[in-house]
Amino acid sequence: MTQGQAEEVVESAVAPRENEQYMEDEEEGVNGPLLIEQLEGNGITAGDIRKLKAEGFHTIESVAYTPKKALLAVKGISEAKADKISLEAAKLVPLGFTTASEFHSRRSELICITTGSKQLDTLLGGGVETGSITEVFGEFRTGKSQLCHTLAVTCQLPIDMGGGEGKCLYIDTEGTFRPVRLVSIAQRYGLNPDDCLDNVAYARAYNADHQFQLLNLAAQMMAESRFSLLIVDSIMSLYRTDYSGRGELSARQSHVAKYMRTLQRLADEFGIAVVITNQVVAQVDGASAMFNPDPKKPIGGNIIAHSSTTRLSFKKGKAETRICKVYDSPCLPESECVFAIYEDGIGDPKVEEDS
Repeated sequence: MTQGQAEEVVESAVAPRENEQYMEDEEEGVNGPLLIEQLEGNGITAGDIRKLKAEGFHTIESVAYTPKKALLAVKGISEAKADKISLEAAKLVPLGFTTASEFHSRRSELICITTGSKQLDTLLGGGVETGSITEVFGEFRTGKSQLCHTLAVTCQLPIDMGGGEGKCLYIDTEGTFRPVRLVSIAQRYGLNPDDCLDNVAYARAYNADHQFQLLNLAAQMMAESRFSLLIVDSIMSLYRTDYSGRGELSARQSHVAKYMRTLQRLADEFGIAVVITNQVVAQVDGASAMFNPDPKKPIGGNIIAHSSTTRLSFKKGKAETRICKVYDSPCLPESECVFAIYEDGIGDPKVEEDS
């Protein structure tokens, strides 16, 4: 990471010159998002752009990926105007078929962010993959939040060191974020602790609606500066209290589905890695307890299961060690590894010498 990148501070708004520099940097490396201002013209006014931005549309990709009814829901956008905006967005964003070889070539350019543990990186095929959602679930004290703290630092590292050369957005729903942990992890990797903390944008979510609104702010910040990671720790905590009983289950799952779709849209738009943590619930029915020695499953049901690209199960091990198992993945085999939690973040277990 260059000194200039390290000294960047997360701000709610940046100067146009900085915006242009961000897009130039993106063009030199991985293709970046197209800012929505580029849609202006051909019947689309600056006022229309402002209306779209007010509703959370900050890139042309976000417009191209959204259904027409979402554009009609924007105040002041008529049906004819929505059709015009969608048409212009489709001209700039490829939405058709491509060959598998081209798609394979694009996937080979994806960045993987190191977890701090070589064994865990190997299990994940190089680290946490950008452009997709990685879910980590497990009981309390299994290392979920510790992994999030480590990733918040490693995502700032240069790409050749297993980083993403970008900032981190951290949405905390349980009040478990501790900046002091980032300081010790930054020192481990030789980063300036103050710069490292400045490159992490933190927000505490207080209810499920607020948690969703933070994604709109996240989209705005990602359009203005280079981010490589979005963390939600944990995703279902507030839903468990804001929606209770079977009577509200349908409304809860609908809200969760919309939230997960927005997360995936952000991953697709900005090429960031999305990491979410999840809690578990005990299965109390007798049959499952009889045949399953560990009758615990992640909450959120099939909505979370289908929306997450890779699902990792964390369990406690001896002392500081923890066990990670690939629970579900489109390309990783079902296997497991052991990692450890130290003062300076996630690492490999220390080999004990035989006496």
